[in-house]
Amino acid sequence: MSHIITDVIAGVGLITLDRPAALNALNLDMIRDLTKTLIDWRDDSAIEAVAVRGSNKHGPFGAFCAGGDIRFFHTAGVANDPDLEAFFTEEYQLNYLIFNYPKPYLAFMDGIVMGGGMGISQGAVLRIVTERTKMAMPETNIGLFPDVGGGYFLSRCPGSSGEYLALTGKLLVGADALDVDLADGLADSDDMADLWDGLTNNPMMSVTARIGRLQSRLKRGTSSDWLTPDINSIFCLDSVNDIMQALAESDSQWAADTLAVLQKRSPLMLHVTFKQLRLGRSMSLADDLRMERTLVRHCFQTDHLQRSGTTSETVEGIRALAIDKDHSPAWNPARIEEVTSAMVDPFFESPWSAEHHPLKDLV
Repeated sequence: MSHIITDVIAGVGLITLDRPAALNALNLDMIRDLTKTLIDWRDDSAIEAVAVRGSNKHGPFGAFCAGGDIRFFHTAGVANDPDLEAFFTEEYQLNYLIFNYPKPYLAFMDGIVMGGGMGISQGAVLRIVTERTKMAMPETNIGLFPDVGGGYFLSRCPGSSGEYLALTGKLLVGADALDVDLADGLADSDDMADLWDGLTNNPMMSVTARIGRLQSRLKRGTSSDWLTPDINSIFCLDSVNDIMQALAESDSQWAADTLAVLQKRSPLMLHVTFKQLRLGRSMSLADDLRMERTLVRHCFQTDHLQRSGTTSETVEGIRALAIDKDHSPAWNPARIEEVTSAMVDPFFESPWSAEHHPLKDLV
């Protein structure tokens, strides 16, 4: 059963993610279907633009994409299922395809937009959010890191906001995303269907003009309430330990709340994520995705720490959040201060030679 619905109307390819019971979380079949569709449309001169949206149990919109299917990650990680390797390779190839798509690609990000949902939206030329948008990269909460190009697009957020978002998994609601250049315009959720239909309901108008008309109807205002200056002054520091110390020494409620959040995240993956973001700042998207493909391999097969399957940080994090739901992951190490460079640095060492890397063809 396909979980994407496609149509072509008046020169525009339309994609609806249709797995509402799972908040449109991506599985391998969806990734393959999306990739095939986008490649077919890329090479079809009759299609001038592409738009993507999600659906909920009542119909279109209301949810965009909650990320990758973490229940599958857990099952496959325990069983050493080769489809887990295929999932990340093909997902990152899809992310790269979207970021480099030669035709306008528009993302209607109404509702939840997390993890893999960011990977299929951040490469869009027009990223539309609504007051219902709930956006985050919360991977450190499950013993993972913000992948799908997160090292590339988060590191390019203003100031040190990318490090803050990556480490804490902060939830951005509606216009919050505009503050950090993770969205281009805001629309009322009640208007989304009309905006979507406006891309195709006037075939005598050029596709470019229809997109321009859509853009003109979007709001550009930002919220700014959440973007405290302390983010730049603290998350610019040189290490996770320095950030934690600065938060502990601050007398602000924001610092206390942020410290409490970080103390619940995987200490190991906080350090990995911090290094990922700092390296990602100077990388091309292709190099960043290759780095992330290396990282995710080590997340499930952490040979340098003699951990895999149920003992890996990621499988344990998913167990605590989504399987047993006890919200008490046994992080290893348990404390941020116990993480060493000898634990972190091997995550960035590719298990493949350059000519055998799964993403060697990205340029």
